[in-house]
Amino acid sequence: MPTFTATDLHDAIDSGRLTALGAELSRLAPQDVAALLDASSEGHRTIAFRLLPKDDAVQVFDDLTPGAQAALINSLGTAEVADAFDEMDPDDRAELLDELPANVAKALIRSLSPSEREATAVVLGFRRGSVGRRMSPEFVHVFPEETCATAIERIKARGRDAETIYTIPVVDHQRRLVGVASLRDLLLSDPEALVEEYTSSPIFAYVTEDAESAAHRLIDRAVLAMPVVDNEDRLLGMLTMDDAAEVVEAARDEDEARAGAREVLKTPYLQASILAVTRARVVWLFVLAVSAILTVNVLEIFEGTLEQRVALALFIPLLTGIGGNTGSQAATTVTRALATAEVVPRDAARVAGKEIRVGLTMGVALGVVGFAVASAVYGLDIGIVIGTTIVSICTMAATVGGLMPLLAKTIRVDPAVFSTPFISTFCDATGLIVYFLIAKTVLGI
Repeated sequence: MPTFTATDLHDAIDSGRLTALGAELSRLAPQDVAALLDASSEGHRTIAFRLLPKDDAVQVFDDLTPGAQAALINSLGTAEVADAFDEMDPDDRAELLDELPANVAKALIRSLSPSEREATAVVLGFRRGSVGRRMSPEFVHVFPEETCATAIERIKARGRDAETIYTIPVVDHQRRLVGVASLRDLLLSDPEALVEEYTSSPIFAYVTEDAESAAHRLIDRAVLAMPVVDNEDRLLGMLTMDDAAEVVEAARDEDEARAGAREVLKTPYLQASILAVTRARVVWLFVLAVSAILTVNVLEIFEGTLEQRVALALFIPLLTGIGGNTGSQAATTVTRALATAEVVPRDAARVAGKEIRVGLTMGVALGVVGFAVASAVYGLDIGIVIGTTIVSICTMAATVGGLMPLLAKTIRVDPAVFSTPFISTFCDATGLIVYFLIAKTVLGI
């Protein structure tokens, strides 16, 4: 069966085959239609969305990316998407509101029912990037001292409005989290047994915790949902597996983009404007330009050394590349460990000790190869310089690369933003200084 693509959608609209397009879209699953609209231009997306039946439009709108949702609201107006907005989960609603101008956001909030407006306000009350911003405040809870039959009746009565009912938080009458119970266990239990008999210790997150850290923990523990509590352990919401997966995927996209010296595009590449693509790349180019200027300054300082032994210049790309790559590898590893809570900033001494040993080991392995090749071609003295420099640069770059994410976390800066440009600048300039100092010492120049 041939796949219906965004290009087919564009062709159908451009040729005026709107009735046929509407019939084709009605046969597709809402998630597939949302994927098509995400990959379409704003004009085509708006026309296609108007062709959807009301019930389908509500589901499709919920599956769109926040950027595409915001673009639809801007083109259609708040009235035409009010129903879809009301059907969204509060955490998804809050994410969309972050993308909208203040006046549009206020108009949409006013269109909500009182209960939905209150639930959305709860989520919006927490800072962006926190797990409180991604949790659902719509959940059903049970009490440990009630029977399983009573608990199931409450789940039946209130579960329709909850985002998840498979992991049930168990709370006391002050709403403090006691544990969690599985819906499966409650359904298969003796109806007269108490809920506390099926309650297990919870994996939970504090509402102010970083969303990425909490999401990684939920996924690593393979649980369907995680209770979110305040500082007094009172239950505020639930973080579900699908929301956690979205958080982790967004963080991964951001890290991959920054590792490639750019920012994440909020729209598909072919739909993004020239200005948007330029903005995503140009800042990092400025950072790399500063790094290059520092490198030139170092070369100028040691110009006399290069004039005496021209062969030294041939190894500069090799050494700066090794330093930058070694530092980036260490930074990526520690950033991942931070995200999964394997390390915290106070582990800096342990991380430094580990990276010194790792860098030294890698440096010795690479240095032996560098020494052998350089000695064979340029003589023993150049071989000693290259081998020693590689050992020094690898050890230094690994240590600095491992510590940078911890420093970034301490000063509340995204490690991916801070580490990449700093390591590039530091390793290039400092590595060359180490190289030329070793050369001057060994060669006596």
